[in-house]
Amino acid sequence: MKKLLFSLAYALLISGAYGQAGFDVDLRQLDAYFARMTEDWGTPGVSIGIVKDGKLIFNGNYGTVETGKSRKPDKNTLYAIASNSKAFTSALIGMLVEEGKMNWDDKATQHVPYFQVYDPWVTANVTIRDLLSHRVGLGTFSGDVIWYKSELSAEEIVRRVKYLPKAFDFRAGYGYSNVMYIVAGEAIRSVTGKSWSVNVKERILEPLGMSRTITSPSLLKEKGNYATPHALVNGKNVPIPWEDWEEIGALGGVISCVEDLSKWMIFNLDHGIWQGDTLISRETRNLVWTPHNNFINDHTRPNEFNRHFRGYGLGWSLSDYRGSLLVQHTGGYDGMTSAVSLVPDHKLGVVVLTNGQKSPIMAATYYALDKFLGVEPKDWSADFLSRANQMEAGDARIANMKAARIPQTQPSLPLENYKGKYWSDIYGAIYVNLENGNLRLTFEHSPRLSATLKHWHHDVWEIDWDELHAWFDFGTVKFTTNNNLEITGMDFDVPNDDIFFHELKPYRVDLGK
Repeated sequence: MKKLLFSLAYALLISGAYGQAGFDVDLRQLDAYFARMTEDWGTPGVSIGIVKDGKLIFNGNYGTVETGKSRKPDKNTLYAIASNSKAFTSALIGMLVEEGKMNWDDKATQHVPYFQVYDPWVTANVTIRDLLSHRVGLGTFSGDVIWYKSELSAEEIVRRVKYLPKAFDFRAGYGYSNVMYIVAGEAIRSVTGKSWSVNVKERILEPLGMSRTITSPSLLKEKGNYATPHALVNGKNVPIPWEDWEEIGALGGVISCVEDLSKWMIFNLDHGIWQGDTLISRETRNLVWTPHNNFINDHTRPNEFNRHFRGYGLGWSLSDYRGSLLVQHTGGYDGMTSAVSLVPDHKLGVVVLTNGQKSPIMAATYYALDKFLGVEPKDWSADFLSRANQMEAGDARIANMKAARIPQTQPSLPLENYKGKYWSDIYGAIYVNLENGNLRLTFEHSPRLSATLKHWHHDVWEIDWDELHAWFDFGTVKFTTNNNLEITGMDFDVPNDDIFFHELKPYRVDLGK
């Protein structure tokens, strides 16, 4: 690996060692490790910031802002932080609670009267803190297919949530729910008369001086210096466009940089106080960092972090890490991943921003935390990379689908018969048309999900997407029929871990016409 060169300003930030509690952290060694890590993982670009005792004491930037280009990121390079935005949402609600405009135990319907879920009684009893702690009863990522690349408003998305299936009993499990954070964002809008984005800007970004942080990619060109997202296609990083998440920003709309996020981390490590001004009270700090949804921890054998508890608070994941409280979150956006981690006992925070799907966010985090906590770290990068490669190699879903293909079959019916309007209760209209001898699939509210259907076998068709998508690629759709061989609906099978097309369950609404 070529010797890493430093600009003067950069060298000042990472030079020498950072001394604390009887030991020193060699920042140059840390920088070299992160540079090698970025190269090993093949992530296009990585920006890392470490705050300690109220200061940004380390900033490392590696790779490029876009594959094939030479420009490196820096501490002001903008990345989408996705679900790390959830902590901003819980902070906003904490401020509104302190102002007497709402309470944590207010019913969601008090502020969002059109909110409904799978059961009337549950609907009537879901509280604001239920929305923020993933315990309403929906499955992890359930309903994300409603809003993904859609043009629906937040209200229109919320009105469809009632059709999502129950995954577990109310307050009896954990299902990471982005759509419940959209409801929380609508509660903020209802109480303040302003969007989530405006509230974030006025109540957090401006007071903290996070001047480069935005909530819409429409402002990227104005701000300049931003990274390009990348999808991973056959092991190669491919640049893709930015996605606009502002309408559903309460679940993940913040776009920021190391410099600004260092201020956010310092603010949280100082328990809601910024330059002497208390923006979040002690009561709010304690509540959002209290587990509301607990996970089982294996106490029968040692673990890598000497961990004794794990849970989710309000917008933050919580656990202990080598004897100290660890407050953190991660974020996944189309072509970008990130992590924010805080160790309040040590006034220590680490942020990792990347512009790739396969990303060493936790390897970098744990290596930095161990160094600053006085623990000789294992090679987290090598360990996590090995795990990631094993998981990737072991995912046989698509391979199994392709192996099960039955060659030399024909559709049951003429192509004309598959045309029609199909309806998904959770989404709306999905159309199948016949264009130039090919079946075309279009989504009423998500035109960028359009695709050509190529015959796979029998009444199953491969989905050939018009556009490259970060979270999914290969998929099929099966047309279902009744006993008269009339097309009655479609079943999707698009293997991925985030956007669940199988939840759509569209049925034919123009049958017999």
